Amino acid sequence: MTTIEQARKTAEGLDHLSGFGNEHSSEAVPGALPIGRNSPQRAPLGLYAEQLSGTAFTEPRAHNRRSWLYRIRPSAAHPRFVRTGNGALSGAPFTDSAPDPNRLRWGPLPDPPAGTDFLDGLWTLGGNGDAAQRTGMAVHLYAANSPMTDRVFSDADGELLIVPERGGLLLRTEFGLLRADPGHVALIPRGVRFRVELLDESVRGYVCENYGRPFVLPDLGPIGANGLANARDFLAPVAAYEDGGAGGDADRPVEVVNKFCGNLWRAEYDHSPLDVVAWHGNHLPYVYDLHRFNVLGSISYDHPDPSIFTVLTSPSDTPGLAGVDFVVFAPRWLVGEDTFRPPYFHRNVMSEYMGLIEGAYDAKAEGFVPGGGSLHNMMSAHGPDRETFDRASTAELKPQKVDNGLAFMFETRWPVTATAQAMAAGHLQSGYDDVWQGLERHFRS
Repeated sequence: MTTIEQARKTAEGLDHLSGFGNEHSSEAVPGALPIGRNSPQRAPLGLYAEQLSGTAFTEPRAHNRRSWLYRIRPSAAHPRFVRTGNGALSGAPFTDSAPDPNRLRWGPLPDPPAGTDFLDGLWTLGGNGDAAQRTGMAVHLYAANSPMTDRVFSDADGELLIVPERGGLLLRTEFGLLRADPGHVALIPRGVRFRVELLDESVRGYVCENYGRPFVLPDLGPIGANGLANARDFLAPVAAYEDGGAGGDADRPVEVVNKFCGNLWRAEYDHSPLDVVAWHGNHLPYVYDLHRFNVLGSISYDHPDPSIFTVLTSPSDTPGLAGVDFVVFAPRWLVGEDTFRPPYFHRNVMSEYMGLIEGAYDAKAEGFVPGGGSLHNMMSAHGPDRETFDRASTAELKPQKVDNGLAFMFETRWPVTATAQAMAAGHLQSGYDDVWQGLERHFRS
């Protein structure tokens, strides 16, 4: 059986816990979870009790993220970490190029050499803030054709929102297993260790690395109690553990790679760190099916602001101003009367990176393809291209179902500085500005 066949078999019929932000608990072996206390004098079954804190101890209860893990060996039992090569991965602050006010667009990331796993296939497009100060975000792409064999990764800089575009992923985490196919997103919290196996011969997608406050569901305000992303549709893993090396081989070493302040560090363990037999808490990974997003919109006139499509948000100290928002443009009906239905022309104090998971985007007729992405930094003017404008301005305004695409956006409060490698990439589209050429003057005085 090939590694892909094994991963597919494992991924079939995974059990889950449901609910975003819940206090979940799970045990792979009955009796592994202590009752009535977190750290008894002797943890059950000879396990070690360990707390993983995603926020400061003293943050308000509503914001606090922590989980208790009951593991075969404590995380403290590891050799020294040493620097290793970063490859095409980098972190904030981004100083190898200047922030660019121009509108930028890239095609898909080229396929990598054979034997490239998820970690080696990470490629940084850009970002903002400072990972050491826990502010800002980064945009990465990934392309891989090999599983992470005998490797485990964790990110001390931030949480990772993984957006598959081509090919499915099997994520083995400290908390258990999750499957993420195109059209799903996976959220791996800061510091959680995981390994990526492939469900297809090659995979490709996007990653938002959030250095700031953990993602939460946005407040609904006048919308009411329901709508947008429903908490119950986020799925968390049930406990599953590895005893010995990766795959259960006690004699096989495991490389553990840690991203810390923008650089990669490695250590060689004599056991798998994915050895958590039981856990409870709310600092844990999730998967979410974007097709379950409950789209709300105008039923009278005008296209709503894209904030109405927010799935997750990382709040800042300023109410309503996010360090990063994750927005999805899911299938929906357009019914506005006397309305220009595609997204309108605009300039925005926020900076927007947009990607396409499948199909086409209703504001761009060509050039914006699955696996590609566009960057519109703050106050850069953008909107529908000429062909889309001409078509939308003369279309018969009958109810229309937009169901031929799935696009998303990482929106952030600060400009995104593209890396030098992104600005020199062969898949950077030099003629992107041309899509707005030919927008004619119609005004007559």
